[in-house]
Amino acid sequence: MKTHTLFALILALLVSLTVLPARAQVEDAKNLKERAAVLVKQSKLIEALPLLEQIAIIEPENADNQFHLGAALLAQTRVATDKEEIKQFFIRARKALIKAKQLGHQEPKLDAIIQSIPENGSVPSYSKNAETEQLMREAESFFAQGKMDEALKKYQKALQLDPTLYYAALYSGDVFVQKSDFSNAEVWYQKAIQIDPNIETAYRYSATPLMRQKKYDQARDRYVEAYITEPFNKYTAAGLGQWAQVTGATLGHPNIEIPTNFSSDGNGKTNITLDANSLLSGKKDDGSSAWLMYGITRANWQTEFVKKFPNEKVYRHSLAEELDALRAVITLATADKKAKNLTASLAKLKELNDKGLLESYILLARADKGVYQDYAEYRKLNRDKLRRYVVEYILTGGGK
Repeated sequence: MKTHTLFALILALLVSLTVLPARAQVEDAKNLKERAAVLVKQSKLIEALPLLEQIAIIEPENADNQFHLGAALLAQTRVATDKEEIKQFFIRARKALIKAKQLGHQEPKLDAIIQSIPENGSVPSYSKNAETEQLMREAESFFAQGKMDEALKKYQKALQLDPTLYYAALYSGDVFVQKSDFSNAEVWYQKAIQIDPNIETAYRYSATPLMRQKKYDQARDRYVEAYITEPFNKYTAAGLGQWAQVTGATLGHPNIEIPTNFSSDGNGKTNITLDANSLLSGKKDDGSSAWLMYGITRANWQTEFVKKFPNEKVYRHSLAEELDALRAVITLATADKKAKNLTASLAKLKELNDKGLLESYILLARADKGVYQDYAEYRKLNRDKLRRYVVEYILTGGGK
């Protein structure tokens, strides 16, 4: 349906609804909702779109309808061919989903879905090759219309033209999920992972059929892989949350309190503050006084940074700096013969360090924008440690 035709339909509905009595509106809304619900359940979102738009006019404060309207508008972007038209569908979809959130819709992934839609409605591109791009657009259109066999042919032809096209393999898996052919879905999701193991989507998508089959341990492993691939992506955290909700698990990082605040202007000027209780803890035997080393070590890194990172012109907080500072605290605390009973935070830090998981803790629990820049490089050689940290600590509510 073209945008101008759709707009004309909405105007016509607005005119007709103004002459309807309230009771007729209620009856019409009930009928529309029943018809729309059937289509939504059948994943026929494009067919449901006109009904959802009419319901939105009659019941503008209906949170569920706004959510389904947003989903249907997103589906429409997969059918439309004109870029400006697609752009407008994206903008409208985002607006409807934001309204659904404001009205209290409880979809756990709603925030992530909204954030994934560009505010300006810019149209994403799959390939620089015109023929491949066209095949993907055609496949998306067939998928949105529920024509799964036709969609699969287009996706796989696109993949033949470009064997590195991650989304052609990924969406082939989606086709088989829609057909409830989970074994073939797994084959195609694995192909996507082979193409690019550093994109989280295929790991996460492959967990969906496993969850449906109640293969929760296998699904957990996929969600973990998705999370360690892109831990700062809200979708991956939502995936773990979904698994935890179904299985009753409690998620969380270790409860480690660092009683030192450190700030730097990047030009050598630093500010260190330590909690008063820690400053007075020299009389205790819990090692708290060792926290003095955290600020001192980080202050030293104001000059060390350029030596360790000669190719970077501007200072930033790094994984190496944070690791050095926390290890300095651990070293002093454990070397102090008076410190017989370390605080719970220091004991946990020592445990993480002894297991070789301190870097994983820093990256996944304490990373700021500076430290985050070191994540991809660390992941290349230490995926197993990141995985161990998630399994042993995050999935157990912070560790036993």
